[in-house]
Amino acid sequence: MGTVGRMGVVAKHNITVSGPADGQPMLFAHGFGCDQNMWRFVAPHFEDRFRVIRFDYVGAGRSDSSLYDAQKYSSLAGYAEDVVDICRELDLHDVVFVGHSVSSMIGALASLNAPDRFDKLVMVGPSPRYIDDVGYTGGFSEADITELLESLDSNYLGWSSAIAPVIMGNPDRPQLGEELTESFCRTDPELAANFARATFLSDNRADLPLVTTRTLILQCSDDVIAPVAVGEYVRDALPDASYVVLEATGHCPNLSAPEATTAAIEAFLTGERAAA
Repeated sequence: MGTVGRMGVVAKHNITVSGPADGQPMLFAHGFGCDQNMWRFVAPHFEDRFRVIRFDYVGAGRSDSSLYDAQKYSSLAGYAEDVVDICRELDLHDVVFVGHSVSSMIGALASLNAPDRFDKLVMVGPSPRYIDDVGYTGGFSEADITELLESLDSNYLGWSSAIAPVIMGNPDRPQLGEELTESFCRTDPELAANFARATFLSDNRADLPLVTTRTLILQCSDDVIAPVAVGEYVRDALPDASYVVLEATGHCPNLSAPEATTAAIEAFLTGERAAA
């Protein structure tokens, strides 16, 4: 973490804290192109019992982009390092980490780096590898990802306008896609492109069997970014995983189906068996 002290970490990630100070920490992490605001329909449900912490990755939301390090953030390991830094600086233990999309793998890596800090993981739409491989369905061909990244590099705003509604799904609720588009467009294009490469070229399949933290996988029944086959792969690769398929469309159930998302997380935390 270098010279970035506690207040530096808070400002770096625009950390917000709510709920009882002595509550079990619940750390919400956003996905690519998003910020902590994407949890506004889910996180408040837990504020009566949990110490709820939300933050922005460097380059997203109201984080301090002057602290961006291109080399560090060229892989998901750099983001996982920041998650552990947040836990250390806020003295968080027994953390319930709730990660959306790429943050699912970031949380897995963070739990491997500091297993004593984490009690449970919640992965919303996880994917350990987006590109298909022999015996593995990631949902995209290598050519698909190459085209996606080239399009992002050449015209980020146009790419955002085209891809965000696809990611969100729910064409009958265009306001959701518009919100995600606006979120993408608030992100610095260069930093977003770097994060996209770190995300879509990642391969964390070998890390999953090492994760001993109890994990909930929330899978949308119709998700173009992380299809059901990917969720099932994550379920089978993790040593201690619960798997719930939400009757939800798109890749952002925290926005499109917050009630179902919240209910599944609540059931997991209280030890009840959530209905798949």
